[in-house]
Amino acid sequence: MSAVAPVDETVRPHQDRALLLFLVARVVAVAGSAVTGVALPLLVLQLSGSAFLTALVAAGQVAPYLVFGLLAGAVADRVSRRRLMVAAQLVSALALASVPVAHATGLLTVGHLLAVAVVVASSFVWFDAAAFGALPAIAGRERIVAANSLVWTTTTLVAIAAPALGGVLVAWLGAAPAVGLDALAYLLATATLMLIAVPFGPLTPRERSAPLRTDIVDGLRFVLRHPTVRDLTLVGVGNSVAGGAVTALLAVLADAGLAVDRDGRGYGVMLAVVAAGGFLAASALPWLSRRVPIGWLTLGGLGLGVPTTAGLAAVPAFPVALVLLVGWAFANTLVVLNGIATRQRVTPDHLQARVNTTARMIAWGGAPVGAVAAGLVAELRDVPTALAGAAAVLAATVLLATTTGLRRRDFGAC
Repeated sequence: MSAVAPVDETVRPHQDRALLLFLVARVVAVAGSAVTGVALPLLVLQLSGSAFLTALVAAGQVAPYLVFGLLAGAVADRVSRRRLMVAAQLVSALALASVPVAHATGLLTVGHLLAVAVVVASSFVWFDAAAFGALPAIAGRERIVAANSLVWTTTTLVAIAAPALGGVLVAWLGAAPAVGLDALAYLLATATLMLIAVPFGPLTPRERSAPLRTDIVDGLRFVLRHPTVRDLTLVGVGNSVAGGAVTALLAVLADAGLAVDRDGRGYGVMLAVVAAGGFLAASALPWLSRRVPIGWLTLGGLGLGVPTTAGLAAVPAFPVALVLLVGWAFANTLVVLNGIATRQRVTPDHLQARVNTTARMIAWGGAPVGAVAAGLVAELRDVPTALAGAAAVLAATVLLATTTGLRRRDFGAC
């Protein structure tokens, strides 16, 4: 491994071939995943007719972070990040390819679909851990903010159109064949990563004799002892509980509450407007972060999430629901990205993968809880009650956040 990354930091991010190839790989993978995001919940709903089982898809897509997050972060700070990312992409491609094969042979089951969701999500944990360190290695420390902005806004912009396209593909090809397209997308993304000439790191060798648990403890210690990172991570739990609930119920809300056809087109539109809200948050964050203290950005995002989630609980007309989803996604994404950007600014290079995966594991830990709980409430009672519960969780999180030091935190006080 190189001790220093061969990066020319005078080159603008959008003119850097290595960074652009990294971006292309992410765009292809995001576009393919958006198709699967439409297809998997619809397949489970079609096979089972169960709101709870459909919600488990969302839970299965986040729960692996609780299992592998700490270990993946420590490993990604030691081994070749390129190889780790490539291996994760190939595992996802194989898992996704099994869906159309099982469907064609009449062997596709709900259990198979849930297992695929878990395998792909588990692979993402390892990919994500490596990507946290790979991007600074490719872009250079001085360009990391600009590089992050380029990657986030571009992939989020793609995610706006991709779900709607996914809905069309699901309606045209069928849900199972559409998942096969995602498998091809992962293979293409893997090939693109292999074309990048710049090392992915780690840029400085780690001492291999030290046990992995030491690296894990170092990352966890930083998260818990750094006041701003700790507070943002803890309130992120409440945000993820509510986010997991809303995400898990979108397919059920589209079918039962909003009377959108099960062919996937209307549901794809809903996912597209969610992505649009995320894109607005990613685009606005650099401007907002220069004018609004870090703590108030998070408080504002949590606060905006309360009325938008409560509005969805009222099961409004489809156009109104789309507006509410944009607002909810903006609020949810603002909280998430503000936490990520802050961690990347204050975390030393050698701790990037461990700190970010540890914090994300803790913050995202609420998502499967919210998804499962919302699915149970929707199954036993109804969707509006489950969404009202998510709004109540956000309201409680706002109150909790005001008791922390976030109200007094700006970037200079990080």
